Amino acid sequence: MIERWGALVVRRAVAVLLVGLGVTALAALAGVGLEDKLAAGGFDDPGTESARELVQERAAFGNRSIDTIVLFSSDDATVSDTAFRAEVERTVASIPRDSVVSVATWYDAQDPAMVSTDRHATAVYVSLAGSSQNEFIDSFDELRPAVEKSTLHTELAGPYAVYSDVNEETKSDLLRAELVSLPVVLLLSLIIFRSVVAALMPLLVGAVAVLGARATIAGLNQVVDVSIFAPNIITLLGLGLAIDYALFVVSRFREEIARTPDDTRRALVRTMATAGRTVAFSALTVAAAMSSLLVFPQTFLKSIGYGGIAAVLIAMVAALTVLPATLALLGTRIDALRIPFLQRSTPVESDHGAWARLARGVMRRPIVVATAVAVVLLAVASPFLGVKWGSVDYRVLPADTASHQASERLNSEFGPERSTANILVRDADEAALASYTRGLEGVPGVVDVRAVASDDGATLLRAAWEGNSQTEASQQVVRDLRAVPAPPGSEALVGGLTADTVDLAASVGDHLPLMGLIVVGVMLVLLFLAFGSVVLPLKAVLMNAFSITASFGVVTWIFSDGHLSGLLGFTPQGFLDMTNPIVMLAVLFGLSMDYEVFLLSRVREQWDATGDNDLAVQTGVQKTGRIITSAALLLAVVIGAFSLSGVVFMKMMGLGMLVAILVDATVVRALLVPATMKLLGRWNWWAPAPLARWWARHGFREGGPDDDAGSAPTDERQPVPAGA
Repeated sequence: MIERWGALVVRRAVAVLLVGLGVTALAALAGVGLEDKLAAGGFDDPGTESARELVQERAAFGNRSIDTIVLFSSDDATVSDTAFRAEVERTVASIPRDSVVSVATWYDAQDPAMVSTDRHATAVYVSLAGSSQNEFIDSFDELRPAVEKSTLHTELAGPYAVYSDVNEETKSDLLRAELVSLPVVLLLSLIIFRSVVAALMPLLVGAVAVLGARATIAGLNQVVDVSIFAPNIITLLGLGLAIDYALFVVSRFREEIARTPDDTRRALVRTMATAGRTVAFSALTVAAAMSSLLVFPQTFLKSIGYGGIAAVLIAMVAALTVLPATLALLGTRIDALRIPFLQRSTPVESDHGAWARLARGVMRRPIVVATAVAVVLLAVASPFLGVKWGSVDYRVLPADTASHQASERLNSEFGPERSTANILVRDADEAALASYTRGLEGVPGVVDVRAVASDDGATLLRAAWEGNSQTEASQQVVRDLRAVPAPPGSEALVGGLTADTVDLAASVGDHLPLMGLIVVGVMLVLLFLAFGSVVLPLKAVLMNAFSITASFGVVTWIFSDGHLSGLLGFTPQGFLDMTNPIVMLAVLFGLSMDYEVFLLSRVREQWDATGDNDLAVQTGVQKTGRIITSAALLLAVVIGAFSLSGVVFMKMMGLGMLVAILVDATVVRALLVPATMKLLGRWNWWAPAPLARWWARHGFREGGPDDDAGSAPTDERQPVPAGA
């Protein structure tokens, strides 16, 4: 089928190209201002106890959460001075009434925690108006200019001050990543492709992929909530995979057109039957990996899945439509505007060259190489065994961000940092409620439990303890609070920031097995369809696990343990945000399979031609070594640009994926894969007899016109157990 599509593109190249570019232009218009339309937050599971507590709390009492903390301070006056108090009260009165539910000042509450130790600053607690995170952000945006007009020095802390700054930082990070990566990608493309025209192809496919995916997400956002972080994954995957696919297709086209320089049609059809097929299978595997994120209830994870799937599939469509149409029109002019000093004097032969020699050297000592590589990668992964989990707080932002500085001041000048939990109790009489409150006060670490509101059989309690809300100690306090028996015949729900984190961990853990089942199951099926083996898919999953766990070890050592924080410019949190490894797992599993499919496609092609496993491996490594390394280098530039992000979890994902991609494209593909394929020998291509017969009839074998490597291997090339 893909050969017929290639032939159609050759015949209708102009029409295909014009339609593709026209759709891309419309997509560019549809994606304008996308970031301003997307949702903030999205880290909660609506079915958890903390989420249910928040819904019922707001239904009974309105919003009683401390969403924003406004710090008023003066170098000269103290909080007791008449002028200081008058200015605070005037500023509070100027806040738009429809943006807040309640505003609590020290002058009303007389809470010592609301005054700094030097008495030159006071904290005002604000509960914002709204019923969703987007509405709270809008309310915060109305609050900010009102308080910033005060003649006192004002600072804003709290969850929505952090969310607001994260949103702004994310937008600037995305622009920075694009401005940094695109010129470098173009320069490296010139070096890799060795001609100006060929070097422009990845940028062409990348532009179509990114603009098309942004338009897709803009449309999807009309139906479901999409997180502000979706455009980041679109740029990362759309541009990164477009580079890979363009490199695969253009390299194969140049190879084919060198064989038949006078027959562009045959060269392009053959390219589509080989590299085009590889691109299609690669895109399906990456999209399958990203689709596994849709099993999670958190909007953030779903949005990464939406953006990733859109970026991958549109990159595939662009690589199979716009790119071949352009190649059909260019023909041999794909090498126009050559860069003279980068040209090779002799072509790289299929069974000679440095990559082939490396593969032969590995296959001479496969056990030693496989063992050494596995030990090193497991050692790199070992810090992940001691990982601690948390969620977003102000430390995800750069130290010079306003909300980060305000939070640091709140923690240093207003006494020890405190965390709280809201406990909603229903249908408890006064005596039972008093007994339950005493039980909460007896929880280790809790320093205060007070009633916040009571109405119509519902009471809201607030428990407080010292320490950051995301520490393991705080999470244990929440577990202990939940372990206190509720009053007889009543219900008690524990919510709050720490409870959100505890429930997020439980929700992620509950859905992770299903995610793994989807990823591994779909990969095994797709790779069997591609290569006709049940052994190679299992080996591919294992190879991916090595590079992914190594990257997890690196990010744990850096971002949880705090190493290199000064060099990389972030504040260590002492834990990892648990949603980040989930995103990394999906993205990296897909990207790793990208290189696996490309390598094994060339190995299978040679195996079909010769039936010699060793020759197939070394030829496949030689033909793909430079291309995979080049693709990984270009992808590393795109991903590495995200490691420059000021937001810690974006920096962590960028750096973690950078490590995984480089390890996968070098150590794993050049050393571990040849070693394991040598050890497995003919078993690489084994499948049970019924599956082998089915694949011989229906499998997606590489082939095309004049394909001398397209015949199925004879029975003697299969191990005896195959039964073929």
